[in-house]
Parts: sequence; C-alpha cells; structure tokens
Amino acid sequence: MIRKAFKMKLFSNKVQEYTQRHNPICPELEDTLKKHGVTNYSIFLDSDTDTLFGYAEIESEEKWNAIAETTICKKWWAYLANLMDTHDNNSPVSKELNSVFFIS
Repeated sequence: MIRKAFKMKLFSNKVQEYTQRHNPICPELEDTLKKHGVTNYSIFLDSDTDTLFGYAEIESEEKWNAIAETTICKKWWAYLANLMDTHDNNSPVSKELNSVFFIS
C-alpha cells in the first residue's frame, strides 16, 4: 500500500458547489477508483485558502496513473473544471506532498 497526499486549489466562490458535486460522488468514478486499487480516499478543505488536501491509499503508481486515461475520469475532470485550477486537459493542477511523519 502506498500513501499519497496532494493539494489542489479551488476558486474562492466554488467551495459549496465542489462539495455538492462530491456528495455523492459519481458511482462510475467510485467504481473505477476501487478497480484501480484506490482505498481510503479523502479530500479536505482549508477554508482560509480554498486549498484542497487529498489523501489516498493506492496499490501502485501505475494503477493510479492509469485512472487519468479512463473516460469517466476525463468526464469528471471536465465536470469540475469550472471550479478549480486545471491544466489544458481539465486535469486538476495538483502538487504531490511528501510524507514527513506517519504513525500506524
């Protein structure tokens, strides 16, 4: 199991809409994540900066990266593109975070 953490940036007036679009999350996307070995996936919000903090446990980097090539992921990115900083292909601009402490 690999622990991944990353941050993304929401547009300041889009927090409520972002939250609503994730509750509930698209069942097809949830299924795709699970089939690609993703577990314990959470997204947290720093409301002072509108920064999202994502945490996921994954089976492998290869499976994690393959999610980006799925049709449902590309649709999901397009669905969220007007709410956050994105690249030209609608994927969220994200910064991977390095672990400095862990207790189990």
